[in-house]
Amino acid sequence: MNIRIKAISTLFVLFHLVLAYGQAPAPDLVLVNGKIFTSNTTQPYVQALAIQGDRIAAIGTSEEMKRLAGKNTRIVDLGGRTVIPGINDAHNHLGIHPTNWVQLQLQGPDPSWSELKAAILKAPKNVGLMADIGLNVFYDTDVDRHSLDQVSPDQPVMLSTLTYHAAILNSAALKVAGVREDQADPMGGRYERSPDGKLTGVLREYAARSAFRKLTDLTSDADALSELRKKFDEFARLGITSIQDMSNEIAPEHCVTLLKQIPTPIRVRVIRMPNTTPKGRDTEEGRSLPNHPAPLIAVSGMKWMLDGVPVENTFEPRQKVAGQPPKQVEKAVAELGVTFPKEELTAMLQESLRNHDQLLLHVGGYPASAAMLDAMQAAGGEKVWAGRRVRFEHGDGLFLDLVSRVKEFGIVVVQNPAHLNARMLAPELFHGKPMEKSQPLRSLMEAGIPVALGSDGLVNPYLNILLATTHPDRPSEAITREQAVIAYTATSAYAEFAEKDKGTLEPGKLADLAVLSQDIFTVPPSGLPKTESILTLVGGKVVYDAKVIN
Repeated sequence: MNIRIKAISTLFVLFHLVLAYGQAPAPDLVLVNGKIFTSNTTQPYVQALAIQGDRIAAIGTSEEMKRLAGKNTRIVDLGGRTVIPGINDAHNHLGIHPTNWVQLQLQGPDPSWSELKAAILKAPKNVGLMADIGLNVFYDTDVDRHSLDQVSPDQPVMLSTLTYHAAILNSAALKVAGVREDQADPMGGRYERSPDGKLTGVLREYAARSAFRKLTDLTSDADALSELRKKFDEFARLGITSIQDMSNEIAPEHCVTLLKQIPTPIRVRVIRMPNTTPKGRDTEEGRSLPNHPAPLIAVSGMKWMLDGVPVENTFEPRQKVAGQPPKQVEKAVAELGVTFPKEELTAMLQESLRNHDQLLLHVGGYPASAAMLDAMQAAGGEKVWAGRRVRFEHGDGLFLDLVSRVKEFGIVVVQNPAHLNARMLAPELFHGKPMEKSQPLRSLMEAGIPVALGSDGLVNPYLNILLATTHPDRPSEAITREQAVIAYTATSAYAEFAEKDKGTLEPGKLADLAVLSQDIFTVPPSGLPKTESILTLVGGKVVYDAKVIN
């Protein structure tokens, strides 16, 4: 750094402190001798930073920050370690499960029906059984309520697809879920039936979500708190300082009550994600909650699922696929069915405007993406929507012809890197061909569209960074590691209207950060998932300390 730039940097530091506090108080904590990635593209790396209270007071060189220290300031030598803003998981799903339900241990993510049957027969009795299934079982039409009843007539069995957009239940599990034989389909969901009108036990979309919610409701508060505490310990250990929870399994009111009891050590945004009934969408769920029920908890936003996922094809009957060559994933994305009629899309937009509430939409395919863009155009287009940050969760179906409107309407795309590795889970859906239109990532960023990252189940952010920077399904759309971290921090904050407070390491922002166990910008790709935080701060407070730094 030359003398002139160094002087300007020092003046900026002092000016900010005086502006913020009326004088320049000594910081509480100073981190020096680090490789600090700020997520601010105008000054991406600095050596040191100072923290006063819950905010970053200054950034700059180690010498500059040391000069700000007072007699009570703690100075921590990072020893060259990498620091990043705290990860903000923009698409998380908090879940809890009753202890009298157990997960079947299977050999892999796509078990056979024979393997599943054997696991059910060997499982403990007097408990409910859950299992994740892949395409082998889901598209085997011999697997249904009747065949599960033959294996387990009295013990509840719930088979969930890996995406949780569909499930297969036996009769005992249908009873637990409160599904009657004459149950009408909820809006945006379906209870599949045999030709004689009987339930097959196959639940799709909002019908499956309702069953998952019922199972969650059986969890005692003591068990829920124990499970959630373990999750938050893991978040802090990974350097995750914020999560945006899509409250599909735990109703918002219940979720907030539990979070306040823990209490949560990191920041949680609870996003309403209501169920539906045969009469329509539940637009009132969570409306009675205050926007900030606790210092680290926020409640805002409403999410709806406009379609399903390509591997399950929304409502496409299983028997239509069984015995047929699987639909190539790009074709499935292009044709993916929509869950709601057009008038409901218009109603969602009107509700968002009326309630001054951010609208979040699950859109995995092209038809739902195009339909919502058409609805937004009809509802005022750019003039109305450009600043409202409507979110497209996943955005796999944003083909090139839709990108200009996505940018024009100010849409934020939240991508989940775990989705970018479908080739590993379902190679038969690729037929050896790479994607050419689906799952854009780099192209969206280059078009100036805000892209944030979220886990959607695969919590490890460094594994997700690996997937985003290699993009196994479409390598030409891979991004850099710096872009991935920015998407996981600065843009994730922007995606929740919180960019003034967090997402970058710069003066005035909340001191949410993670000191990492290795340099994620230089470590070989295969080593990325091994990364952990050795020191995690939320608002300047230590929420995880591996006791590596003195």
